[in-house]
Amino acid sequence: MAFASFKEVLLDGYRNGYAVGQFNMNNLEFTQAIIEAANEEKSPVILGVSEGAMKYMGLEYTVAMARVAMETSKVPVILHLDHGPSLEVVMKCIRAGFSSIMIDASHYELEKNIALSKQVVELCHPLGIEVEGELGRIGGTEDDLTVDERDATLAVPAEAVRLVQESGIDALAPAIGSAHGPYKGKPELAFGRLEEIKNLLPNTPLVLHGGSGIPDEDIRKAISLGVSKINVNTENQQALTRVIREILGKDENVFDPRKYMKPGREAIKEVVKEKMRLFGSSGRA
Repeated sequence: MAFASFKEVLLDGYRNGYAVGQFNMNNLEFTQAIIEAANEEKSPVILGVSEGAMKYMGLEYTVAMARVAMETSKVPVILHLDHGPSLEVVMKCIRAGFSSIMIDASHYELEKNIALSKQVVELCHPLGIEVEGELGRIGGTEDDLTVDERDATLAVPAEAVRLVQESGIDALAPAIGSAHGPYKGKPELAFGRLEEIKNLLPNTPLVLHGGSGIPDEDIRKAISLGVSKINVNTENQQALTRVIREILGKDENVFDPRKYMKPGREAIKEVVKEKMRLFGSSGRA
């Protein structure tokens, strides 16, 4: 068996009005919970791996867990590099067996973003690996990288066209006001800008980062405007931590990690299942 095609899965969502969730792997329990949820919901799923998570788990362990998950799963599974910061990290993930890559050159000016994204596409496409790019800056914290809300900039539609057409990326993550990490208030998404980008790029799946904590009605609206991949991590982390705190807070004699990690895993699974239903991907595999 092999990992599923990133482009094919996203295009099916794009054409049929649903989004596929990217749920980040942070350890074994996250991986198990995500795959169990996907199989129970009969939903395609994207296992996202950030550079920080990769360092924490080890690249070999990360790919091995994802491969076992894929080989024992009955639904399409994709192993995706999340926010690849450099060509060096991208190359490591290609060699290790990742099935799709996100190159995040959004912190560079447009010309360099296009050039680096194109370089990654030229490396990946001959190997059957598809590529996601990003335009604009998404606020909040992703691993060790923090983008202040004042410095977070929205994607410019005309620049989005250039990035997609000149680099050849397969999916675009435009900054529209979402953020990594918990929201301090109700997020204000720039739907008008998203709609303009969709109209200018009618065949390009769009990606919404910072999907945790966005109201359900905004998620549905984003999907109606071309978003076919939504990233979720913070809500899963919060669900796991909440359960562990409750268990340890009730009984100080609990020390076996299986006694709190198993309920924590179940909490993650329930979040993932809820998201799959919200995104409309349940029953699509």
